[in-house]
Amino acid sequence: MRTLVVALGLSLWTAGAALNIAAAEESIPDPFAAVRAQQQASGTGVTPPPTSDAALAPQPVAPIIIPEAPSFNAESWVLMDYATGQVLFEHEQHKRIWPASLTKMMTSYVLGMEIKAKRLDPEGYITIPEDAWAKNNVFSDSSKMFIEVGKKVKVSDLNKGIVIQSGNDACVAIALALAGSEEGFVSVMNTYAKQLGLNNTHFSNVHGLFDEQNYSTAYDMALLGRALIRDLPDEYKLYSQKEFTYNGIKQYNRNRLLWDKSINVDGIKTGHLSAVGYNLVASSQQNNMRLIASLIGAKSESDRAAFCKQMLDYGFRYFETYTPFEVGKTLLTREVRMGDSDMVNLSVATTINLMIPRGTQQSVKINYALTQSTFVAPIKTGDQLGIIEFRLNDKVLAKYPLVATNTVNEGSFFSRMWDKIVMSFTN
Repeated sequence: MRTLVVALGLSLWTAGAALNIAAAEESIPDPFAAVRAQQQASGTGVTPPPTSDAALAPQPVAPIIIPEAPSFNAESWVLMDYATGQVLFEHEQHKRIWPASLTKMMTSYVLGMEIKAKRLDPEGYITIPEDAWAKNNVFSDSSKMFIEVGKKVKVSDLNKGIVIQSGNDACVAIALALAGSEEGFVSVMNTYAKQLGLNNTHFSNVHGLFDEQNYSTAYDMALLGRALIRDLPDEYKLYSQKEFTYNGIKQYNRNRLLWDKSINVDGIKTGHLSAVGYNLVASSQQNNMRLIASLIGAKSESDRAAFCKQMLDYGFRYFETYTPFEVGKTLLTREVRMGDSDMVNLSVATTINLMIPRGTQQSVKINYALTQSTFVAPIKTGDQLGIIEFRLNDKVLAKYPLVATNTVNEGSFFSRMWDKIVMSFTN
């Protein structure tokens, strides 16, 4: 879905039989209206010409045109809304790729879950085993924390070594300490992958070095980033740290966007393999929106940072949160047979928030489907009675269950007999 263009119409006014050129010019859609508004609010951008009295008069509202989503010289990408999980735009989002060090996001997730469950003390120490140190030979050309065999290292330092320094040796040390073997730890990683809905992901190691069976997708990596932010806020804070010093060696976070003051990126992870290119999952928050950009296979470190920034900027400029109605609001009322009440009210169980292109609220179509043509008591509050669906330009944005907001118990014997008679004629 590379193209996303929303046009809400263009009006040309006439005065008598002559075409009013001035009015026509005023109604030309501005495809960069959102950008200009953002620049004016911050005092940046092009300075507008002096305003005349005539220009202060009410002007027709120009329609909003959303520019085409950016495209990149990379394998695949996806921009996801954190709150809803909606994909705002993508290219080959489900294409199988090798995630490289993005794999460490799951290693970090497993470690974070152990700390959250209080099964692992971050202030505790792990003695570095021979197997973890010996693998430095394997890791000779890759990122390391530079731990040493026999040394005791604090769990929190190993965690920083994984997240900030992208240390392959730290990953193996944690895996051996928690699971007894790398294979055992990887099995836990794959269990979590299934639970989180990473349907096109399989891990075969804890660090991301090339292996045909260590694969994922741009979409799944965005989902994993979303899970880290949602489930492990304390763990996620590590992803914003720019540097970490261990064993006298200072290493810097490879996520260049952490230094970019023009966009509020607070994580998450980079990766690189010669067979794939440069990968990056990045997240940023502006006002009440958080977006996650996942990019696979850029040609350089600078490209992956620039491309992810373009994705995030595009999302913040041209999308907005749309709440069609609040939780608990009665959306439908339907008849009930065989009950002590004739009606059941239907609503949604959670507040609905959709991410839509700016200015397209009127184009969102709402449809619903009910589980039964005729509802029969008993019905309990919270019972799912249907589905409500939201579409924009024939694309399904989201589906939510419709639930009963009142309880309808079975009616009296005589009322039920009467309803049976009525139903025999109407069914």
